[in-house]
Amino acid sequence: MFKTFIAGIILGIAGGGTALYLVQVVDQHREQSMITVAPNGGNTEEFHVNVPTDRIMVGVPAESSPVPAGLEWPDAVEVAGLRAELFKIRNGKDAVIGVASRMAARGDATGSIIEWVLHLPARGSIYVTMRPDATNDGHRIGELRAGTHEFAELQGQLRERWIADKSGANDAPAGRIQLVTDFIARELDQ
Repeated sequence: MFKTFIAGIILGIAGGGTALYLVQVVDQHREQSMITVAPNGGNTEEFHVNVPTDRIMVGVPAESSPVPAGLEWPDAVEVAGLRAELFKIRNGKDAVIGVASRMAARGDATGSIIEWVLHLPARGSIYVTMRPDATNDGHRIGELRAGTHEFAELQGQLRERWIADKSGANDAPAGRIQLVTDFIARELDQ
């Protein structure tokens, strides 16, 4: 009797494992990363945000509706020069692949500050601080400060650029924010 009980447990575990392997309950779709190899051995990836279509939320002081209904933007003096935005980010195939936040602040003590956080599910997150002034070609450049998962051991920069829509189509967005990453692995200390 005891041997039959043990055999039943072993066959039950084996049958359950086989069933879980053959019948997938969750089929998560992951967009293929569109990464190109840079001449320096690093990698480059391009993302974009269609504005205003991909804007999830904007928080700005003194705007009639800075945040979604039911939320209030704080009136505190400490956040008077702060702008917070949440976006959906897209890859080169125009598929939504993650979310991003951009914080911009102005203050007498700190000057202008711009920070991006990009979160790409199953890949990780990127935290970048930007220089407030754009270069001659219209790019704002920022340094990767921290990353998680596949971005944890990387260093490099993120370039941001506004591209206005000139198509004239009625349903076209006002433009897009182009984000281009140039990352390379950190050199290991010997």
